[in-house]
Amino acid sequence: MPPEKELKKYPGYQWIVVDERMLGGNPCVKGTRLSVELILTCLADGMTPEQINEDYGNFPKESMPEILRFAAELTKNFKNEAAA
Repeated sequence: MPPEKELKKYPGYQWIVVDERMLGGNPCVKGTRLSVELILTCLADGMTPEQINEDYGNFPKESMPEILRFAAELTKNFKNEAAA
């Protein structure tokens, strides 16, 4: 992982970070190279947090509530922008 100072943290989230040099600047789970998109896709495919951890080893299961809240916020923002 890049040095802490190079990570962009989202206000209100401790697990969701962005580094423009990693994963194309997409939001990822702090301390990993796992994108939020990958985790959400795994969940949509029916995987449990335990199965994600088995497949990807370093997935912190305690980050799951934040990942879901992050996705919910993006959906909320999408609705607001679509209505404008």
